[in-house]
Amino acid sequence: MLEKPSGYEAYEAAGALLRALSAPIRIAIVAELGAGERCVHDLVSQLGAPQPLVSQHLRVLRGAGVVRGVRRGREIAYSLVDEHIAHIVADAVSHARENRS
Repeated sequence: MLEKPSGYEAYEAAGALLRALSAPIRIAIVAELGAGERCVHDLVSQLGAPQPLVSQHLRVLRGAGVVRGVRRGREIAYSLVDEHIAHIVADAVSHARENRS
């Protein structure tokens, strides 16, 4: 059983998570995955971003433990490791929209 980070370790883990979410495209990817599992071509279509760019940012998110990928035939279906991340992103986007008004 893994121990949860405590004290300063929790702040370090939170910092790593926020760094992983520091690019707008990664925030958009996490927002899309908050609605459910997606393949790369789904994300490319929804975000209007080039496939290599989406794949590159998925690798970063996967390396940070934010998303996981499961092979489904010839494709990899991506999903969030933890639904809390979707809430963090939704709250941040909502806050940003409120501040622009």
